[in-house]
Amino acid sequence: MIEEQGRVVAVESGAVWVETLRKSTCSSCSANAGCGQGLLDKLGVSGRRGHVRALSDLQLRIGDAVVIGVREDLLVRGSLLVYLVPLLGLFAAALLANQLALGEPLVILCGFLGMLVAWCGVRWHSLRTAHDPALQPVVVRALLAGAAAF
Repeated sequence: MIEEQGRVVAVESGAVWVETLRKSTCSSCSANAGCGQGLLDKLGVSGRRGHVRALSDLQLRIGDAVVIGVREDLLVRGSLLVYLVPLLGLFAAALLANQLALGEPLVILCGFLGMLVAWCGVRWHSLRTAHDPALQPVVVRALLAGAAAF
């Protein structure tokens, strides 16, 4: 389970909204000088805090420090879905257009259309499974007031 500390900012029935501090690894990355994310981070443009809805059966109040968790397999599956499926759609459509002996501009257009169709499929899948409790972050534990390093 991948865990992250945060602070409860809102309470719902069966869930809480947790504010987490986004940690940047840009200082240790070898591509720091040429990375847009690193540049935005240095300029202070990117937000440093994120809000996550996490399922919880604990009695929590606003301001409580908690640890939320996400299963590793969900993160891997989500990454593959978001990054690999549109890329496969691009290549499949471009290869199909190439096999049909279409011109290069049409092969490129078909590739982009394949990527768009695959992206729409990923979007549809994510909307369909957005409320599945098995795919949601959960509150692993509450931290003592003095133990929170947030």
